[in-house]
This record gives sequence, structure tokens and C-alpha cells, in this order.
Amino acid sequence: MATDLRSFLESRTRPVELLALGEPTHGEPAFPRLRNGAVKVLAELGFRSVAVESDRVAALAVDAYVRGAGGTIDDVLADGFTHGLGACAATRELVEWMRTYNGSVPAAERLAFHGFDPPLEMTHAVGPGPYLRHLCDYLVNHLGTEPLPAGVDDLERLLGDDTRWSDPAALMEAAKSIGRSEAAGTLRILTDDLLTALYAHAPRLVAASTRDDWRCARLHGTTALGLLRYHAVAADPAPAADRTSRLLAVRDALMAENLLDIRTTEQGRGPTLVFANNRHLQRHPSRWRLADMDLEWSSAGSIVSALRGDRYAVVLGSLGASVALGLDAPAEDTYEGRIGAATGQGPLFAAAPLAALVEGARVRTDVTPEQGYFPLDAETVSHCDAVWHVERFSPAAAALAARILELPDVAETRAGPDLGAPELGWDDRFFFAGPDRHRPFATIVAHDIPGFDDRSRLDRAGVFRLNIEAGRDEFRRLFGYGPEQFTEHRDAIDFTAVDVIVPHPAYAVQGWVSVSNPGPGTWAEVERLLAYAHRRSAERKRRP
Repeated sequence: MATDLRSFLESRTRPVELLALGEPTHGEPAFPRLRNGAVKVLAELGFRSVAVESDRVAALAVDAYVRGAGGTIDDVLADGFTHGLGACAATRELVEWMRTYNGSVPAAERLAFHGFDPPLEMTHAVGPGPYLRHLCDYLVNHLGTEPLPAGVDDLERLLGDDTRWSDPAALMEAAKSIGRSEAAGTLRILTDDLLTALYAHAPRLVAASTRDDWRCARLHGTTALGLLRYHAVAADPAPAADRTSRLLAVRDALMAENLLDIRTTEQGRGPTLVFANNRHLQRHPSRWRLADMDLEWSSAGSIVSALRGDRYAVVLGSLGASVALGLDAPAEDTYEGRIGAATGQGPLFAAAPLAALVEGARVRTDVTPEQGYFPLDAETVSHCDAVWHVERFSPAAAALAARILELPDVAETRAGPDLGAPELGWDDRFFFAGPDRHRPFATIVAHDIPGFDDRSRLDRAGVFRLNIEAGRDEFRRLFGYGPEQFTEHRDAIDFTAVDVIVPHPAYAVQGWVSVSNPGPGTWAEVERLLAYAHRRSAERKRRP
């Protein structure tokens, strides 16, 4: 993917300010891991900030941490992320890497971390109280109360109990929302007046504090104002589809405002990588069939694209099979099926070759709402600059698995969250001679385990590896030395070679061999070794 990103950016007629990488679902961990790899590449190319689909105010703590502030990584993950992102292993890896990277470069080259989402969830929206209190405290601490607008003394009464705002019922039923109450309307005016005071007294405030403190106060104020707008729509007694579309539109408009403001902050430092769901980043209007409602709204990407033009580039995500989602391999004539057959995991397909590849393709229909995956369609493909496709288990690997299953009494296990398998190994396959599934005789893997099993470079597009328990005698016949001598020969072996049988990078000493992408050069020997390993395993099970 590193080469693809470089080539993609070099092909642009004008440098990008915002490079959007979309994921088609939040449930497939491969996308944030690939994002992490993209961040490392883009840092080398002059990108100086990352913005993710998480609360912008909460992300201030993450930004401080990656720039060297105190605290613990666990606290930052717990408090600095929304939507459950802090619990993702890839999020921890990104934050830790950014902190380490920033410690190795001059201050001007350090990476900044941003959220660009308002503090909203699908089931509820918080109230403006904490954000207005922060803004008021900042103004009072540095100006006193005299310059503040009339009505500020009534702030707590107007806010009331914070739980009134965050009641989930308020998003489901307009009559339960207080977003159009007299107090809410007064709060919107008061918030605007407080922000005006913040600007009017900026010279004095910055002199008494710092620019960063002033910006933080402004962010709290604009966040409060955005929440009041959102709650006002929640209280609109319009038909359900219209009301829900407007709620989604307000959220994406606030996202767009945040992205544009982030670019103002980052201007002159370098471009920004943006990572979020495709639906927020795409250039065309977002559409969603939810329950019996047909929803449509302008995505954040469509707003930013309209205002930034070709300085905004969007690469949307595509997914083949996924054990995390329970998603089977797509049919060959679907958009994902066409792209997956041509690419494998992780590469970019730019617009022109992509259009030719998917001509005549159909939208996949094997997706359920519970899986949270939005399939590619003609409109999505035609309005993006490229697609990056994740195929956790490529069609070629699946075809090999099917051939192994043709051996007698073979049972297959697919690694996934239900088995407690590590996230990096989800979708890998294990083959057993018999139903007890105690010890596999062969495996197919498509993912590196950093620091343990990464010599085969399975991060390359379309590369997978077949592993076979050949045993000591076959190992010696194949390589001219025994498994116990593997460490003496390891450094001379090219584990990245494809269609070449080599010792297993991690389990050679146990008599395992491997071959990446077996093909014409190895298939006859691979079939023999598979039959041999299967027979040995079956015989071992029959022993008393």
C-alpha cells in the first residue's frame, strides 16, 4: 500500500490538503490497521496530522499525549475516544506509534491528532452544559464577569439537569426532546453571545493565557452551539424520515465544519489524513435504508469537496469476506467480487482502471443490516478518487482451502473472535484430519504477526501462505538439513518468495514447511505434501 499511496498522491494535479480514507464498516479491524500503515507512509511524505471519526473535544487529550504530555495510555484510550474506538487494538497501536514518532522528530514536524465528530452517538446526544461551562470559566477567569453577556448568571437554570438532554427517548420521539424549549432557544442566543465575547476580547485573553487555551475555549463554545442545533432538529415534529435525515445532515455538517477548522489550524504544517466511515467521506449524497425510512443527506465529504475542490481527495474502502462481520465472500459479478479477484488485500485502485474493472458489476445483496457494511455501488465508485480493498482471505486462498477440504474427513476451523483468536489472525484457516480439531496438519494464513511471524511479508496485496506439517524426514528431504539446523540456515532463506517451498518462518523446528501463493512451480509437490501430512495426522489419531 505504501507504493500505491505515493503513486496516487504523485498523480494528483494539485497537492491535497485532506486525504480521506474511508472504511465501509466499523466492524472489520483490518481497516484501522491499514490506516496505521498509511499514517506511517504519509508522515514520510509530509503529512502532519490525523483526524478520525471521534469526538473532537475528547481528542484534545489524545493530541496532548502523542505530543509528549503525561498520563497513561489506558486513560487516554478511555477518555479520548468515542464510539468505542479506544477499545480497538489498532487505536492503541496508532497512539503509541505517534507518541514514539513525535519524540524522534523536531517540534515543527510532530504529528497532531484530531477528532472531527461532535459528541453524538446514534442512540443519544449529550447536552451543551459541560462545553458552555468550560467557555464561561475561561472568560470569567481572564476577564471577570463584567464583559460577559446578559443572562450568563442564568446559565445553570437554563441548562437544567444534563440527563434531560441525553435521554435516548429524545432522539426517537420529537415530543421527548427539549431542543425547542424556550430555555434551549435562549441558550443558543447566549452561546452565540459568549463566542462573540471570546472574539471581541481575544487580544486580552491570549495575552492572559495562550493561543491554545483560547482555541480550546472556542472549540468548547462551537461544540455547545452545534449540540443545540442538533437538539433543535431532534425536537422537530416532522415525519420520521425527514427528521432523521436532518439529524444525520446536522451531524455531517458539524463534521465538515470541524474538518475545515482543523485545516485552518494545520495550514502551513502539511496535509491531513482523515479516517472515517465511507458514508461520511464520500463526495455524493449519503443514502441509507433504515427500518422503513429512506434517508438522504449531504455527507461531510460532499460539503468539504464542494468548498475545497480538488484539494480534497477521497479513497473509499471495500471489503470481501470477513469473519468479524460474518460476511461471506462476495459473488464474482459484484463490485467487491471484481475488485477482490484483481487485487487481494490493501492496494488502491484509481478511478480510471477501477471504472473499467467494475463495468457491468452489480451491488452485492448478501449483506444484512446487522453486519453494518455498506456495499459499493455505481454512484460510490464514480464519485471517489480510488478504492482500497480489503480481502482478508483472497479468492485464490479460498480456492486452495476448498481443495484441501476434498481430502477425506477434513475439518476446517476459521479463526475469529468467537474462538478467542488474536485479531491479526482472524479469517486464517486451520485444517484437521478428523472432527476433534486438536492439531492441524495444514493452515492457510494471510496476515503477518509483527515481531513473531512477519518474514513472509503477507501485508503485500493478494499474498497468502500455505503451511504444512511435513515432519522431520520430509523436511530433511526437501532442504538437505533437519529442522534442528534451521536457525543456521534461516538468514539465507527468502521467505518473501512466492511459489517456492521454504521452511516455515516460525515453526520450522517442528518440521513445518510453507509456500506463499502456491502455483505451477510447486503445486505437484504441494499436493503430495498435503496428502502425506493428512495421512500422518490421521494415523496419529488412530494410535492407541
